[in-house]
Amino acid sequence: MIEVRRIHLTVEDIFHEGGPPAAVPPRRGAICAVLRNPYAGRYVADILPMMEALNPVGVEMAQRLLTAMGGDPATIEGYGKGAIVGSAGEIEHGALWHVPGGYAMREVLGGAKAIVPSTKKVGGPGCRLDVPITHVNASYVRTHYDAMEVGVPGAPAADELVYALVMTRGGRVHARIGGLQAHEIKGEDGLR
Repeated sequence: MIEVRRIHLTVEDIFHEGGPPAAVPPRRGAICAVLRNPYAGRYVADILPMMEALNPVGVEMAQRLLTAMGGDPATIEGYGKGAIVGSAGEIEHGALWHVPGGYAMREVLGGAKAIVPSTKKVGGPGCRLDVPITHVNASYVRTHYDAMEVGVPGAPAADELVYALVMTRGGRVHARIGGLQAHEIKGEDGLR
């Protein structure tokens, strides 16, 4: 059922956005897997077997991304996930990524508490997706509200899916809009 066709990995360090250079530049990274969509071109009522089959794919992707980000789960402060469905698929095929992608990152990061924000859409080859990012332990930390544009050149073909995971070390480089700060997280509910 799972046929991975390509893996695309990117990491960027952000030194500044017109303001003073950061003492420690925030890092953002994304990993995208291009898979054959076994449900492309037809309606299938029970698609849950694929969600279960995606679990090891999610864990492997999260581990590879963490390694590219430096390997230390304690340094990861933000995360997000997303999916691009090729034109012969349906948005629900992208939704299959919610559990495997989210739980994989929480597992690899040692039990992060916040919900992993997500987005998905149907698109053609070269389609890009803005993956939302929030703090790994408290969704209301404003310094970490962000997004990372992801995509894989030439993907997805009509019969493909692109599943993405994003991690960050740090919040936005010049964050200054107030609100809950990372050092103030209570960790009670994944929100504050």
